[in-house]
Amino acid sequence: MILEPDLLAAYPAEDVVTAGAVAAAVVSSPRVLVVLDDDPTGTQSVCDLPVLTRWEAEDFRWAFSHRIGDRPAPAVYVMTNTRSLDPAEAAVRNREVVTYALAAAAETGTRLGFVSRSDSTLRGHFPLEPDVIAATLAVAGRPTDGVVIVPAFPDAGRVTIGGVHYMRTDGGLTPVSETEFARDASFGFTSSELARYVEEKSAGRFTAAEVIVLDLAIIRGGAAGIADAIDPATGSTPIVVDAVTENDLRALALGLDEAERRGKHLLYRVGPPFVRARIGQAERAPLSRDEAVAGTSPSAGGGLVVVGSHVGLTTHQLDDLVAHHPHAVVVELQVETLLDETAAADHLTATVAAVVGALAEADVILHTSRLLVRTDDPVESLRIARTVSGAVVDIVRRTLAGRPPRFVVAKGGITSSDVAAHGLEIRHAIVRGPMLPGIVSLWEPVDGPARGIPFVVFAGNVGGERSLTDVVAKLSAMLPGTARPSTDL
Repeated sequence: MILEPDLLAAYPAEDVVTAGAVAAAVVSSPRVLVVLDDDPTGTQSVCDLPVLTRWEAEDFRWAFSHRIGDRPAPAVYVMTNTRSLDPAEAAVRNREVVTYALAAAAETGTRLGFVSRSDSTLRGHFPLEPDVIAATLAVAGRPTDGVVIVPAFPDAGRVTIGGVHYMRTDGGLTPVSETEFARDASFGFTSSELARYVEEKSAGRFTAAEVIVLDLAIIRGGAAGIADAIDPATGSTPIVVDAVTENDLRALALGLDEAERRGKHLLYRVGPPFVRARIGQAERAPLSRDEAVAGTSPSAGGGLVVVGSHVGLTTHQLDDLVAHHPHAVVVELQVETLLDETAAADHLTATVAAVVGALAEADVILHTSRLLVRTDDPVESLRIARTVSGAVVDIVRRTLAGRPPRFVVAKGGITSSDVAAHGLEIRHAIVRGPMLPGIVSLWEPVDGPARGIPFVVFAGNVGGERSLTDVVAKLSAMLPGTARPSTDL
């Protein structure tokens, strides 16, 4: 275990950089960031921004028309869900999003920047996704000098120091390559040193020595120094970034703005909080109970909690929720049964009946069985994940038709995306803000059958053991006559 103060001792102290200072720079050089989010959990760090689960030109026109005060929204999130796709499908989807965004921008006179948002624990299609975005922009006459890689997510305990990416634990810092996330069946990796991670994932196309490293000394040294360090970038040079605090991310934002004013064309591959810092949006306090339902029209009856993620933290959070919510009905979706073609249909029908019946009077916790079905074949792993996700979507869609839940909480990145886009059939939404400090976002669906139902996106790998319980408690307290404390529903 590594102690964070020991690592930080070699670097300057952070400077205070206000969100207002970044916002002023953004206003003086206006553009809209199109955030290609490989699962919907990237929205947990922002508020009041439009979200799309479809990406035709008409969808972008809607997003570009959204206003915050008297100004266009500085960013729009596009839920690509590419972490659940194979590489070829992910490439097609990234290309489509960029192409349609550029077309809508040309029609509306909107200046764009592009962000490839992925996992703060380094899982996802890298370098494929930024490669495809850069190639699509090149066809449109827009070169990419550098790809800025910022996986840090301080709110969730992911920090980068000395070019090495860490996960905070009770005892200190653990290199992310030593965590369960590095053993992901589809996106595993061996190096926590980001320059070597780039070399590993690019199969040597970029060597570690070619990667530009913006360590804390550079980040905390001022915008001009950051821009100077970026200046040599050309031909999509990877640029990896240290960040430990929100101030570091805002300092980076000012440096990136300076580099772009000097003429650099940059693409971003980042974790969740980067966009908030880059657009100069202040950290929003967690939504209150009243704020969580403002502008919505939740139905009578119970809410639905859907748990699909299999990471260890999610299982602990699920166990805590079940223990502290004795009035909820727990329904288990058996993964092994879903993979049996002869038994899957009957299992789904029975599950829907159980969920719909229970929602009349209680919250329902629907979770996939905790025994993870593993395979050494990444393609087969994705197939299994799709089968399970398809079943979850089917259950949510049929439940929505039979008895709309009072609220929906989806736990897990791919689970959240599929529930939103296909189960609830959300096409356009507004992310209202976080349910917990810096993490877990609440969307307001603005169209489709889920309009008026609060929808919470909860990543599988964030929060503490009680976090899921706390979020559900905040929403469940809206039930008529409920007077249970937040720690025991």
